[in-house]
Amino acid sequence: MIHIIGIGEDGLDGVNPTSRALIESADVLVGGERHLDMVTTLAEKISWGSGLNHGIEAIKDRLDKSIVVLATGEPLWFGIGTTLLKHFDKRDITIHPANGAFSLAAARMGWAIPDCVCMTIHGRALESLNRYVADGVKILILSRDGKSPIEVADLLAKYGYGASRLNVFEHMGGEKENHLQGSATGWTAKVADLNTIAVECVAEEKARRLPVTNGLDDDLFEHDGQLTKREVRAVTLSSLAPQPGELLWDVGAGCGSIAIEWMRAHPKCHAIAIEQNDKRRSMIAHNGAALGVPTLEIVDGRVPNALHGLPQPDAVFVGGGISIPGLLETCWNVLPIGGRLVANAVTLEAEREMLHFAHKFGARLTRIAVSREENVGTMTALKPMAPVLQLSALKE
Repeated sequence: MIHIIGIGEDGLDGVNPTSRALIESADVLVGGERHLDMVTTLAEKISWGSGLNHGIEAIKDRLDKSIVVLATGEPLWFGIGTTLLKHFDKRDITIHPANGAFSLAAARMGWAIPDCVCMTIHGRALESLNRYVADGVKILILSRDGKSPIEVADLLAKYGYGASRLNVFEHMGGEKENHLQGSATGWTAKVADLNTIAVECVAEEKARRLPVTNGLDDDLFEHDGQLTKREVRAVTLSSLAPQPGELLWDVGAGCGSIAIEWMRAHPKCHAIAIEQNDKRRSMIAHNGAALGVPTLEIVDGRVPNALHGLPQPDAVFVGGGISIPGLLETCWNVLPIGGRLVANAVTLEAEREMLHFAHKFGARLTRIAVSREENVGTMTALKPMAPVLQLSALKE
């Protein structure tokens, strides 16, 4: 049995008697240097090392012994418990949580945790915050280090949320606990590396407001014209039908708008954007970070060769390269049962491939025609955009 024991800022004094006895009787203690230094014991001490691999392999080599893993606070809140459950059978693990940073910060703020976004920028990209920033939203953030509050404040101010209120808690639950507060604009306070940030978002007049639905405004994306327009994009995401935990291939991704909106649909949605153009790959990376999905994977290569070796997708969107003979069939063949294939075409060559595929495999074809208002001298008129033929197929 592997026992994972959460420890707060108050150290072993805050550990309950049962967990304390497990620590004292362990043959092996695994954890970070800070936690290991708290314990005086004859047990073998093993630190995680770079990337946690050293500690995980050491546990695997000692499963015949009594093992205790020392963790921070609540081990399943972005903690080591989540990682270890990927490597060991859950029946072999018992978790003993302590009050973690989210619980403590929410208690001090008087916020109900279900009403808050709980996230971390420790080991994660700061830009992940962009997914959640909206007027009135309450966000609890596990910091990376003492610079994190300034970085969070600068990001909020950049997108028009400088009036947002920041509360930063240092060393919560310990003798050195301290509370700092202020607005995002002008935040300069230096804080301890061990801190947690509570943000109450306040939108200023010209703040960027990202809808929670599909169909982000076209102007939110950096692009060179290779962009699935908002109205068509909303229909496309509806056809792709993202589900939590699913993976999308965005083939011929352009500026990455489909992959980005797929990932924004749910925090557990994943996507791979395949794009051969260097400049567009740079745009995809920029757009992913700016819109809160910096973990979007980007693959350099020409289809269909670039598809070889990629993990199996649950859905595929083909926005570029449809006219390549056999590309639609290649994408269809990698899909599992229940997988979805969606493709958009504006050229006759691409439409020809779609018609051939639909006849051979069966698919729904939809013509999407959109007109937008434009100025004509001193008057206005609706100008048609290029009509899009959409192919949608469900693998049954």
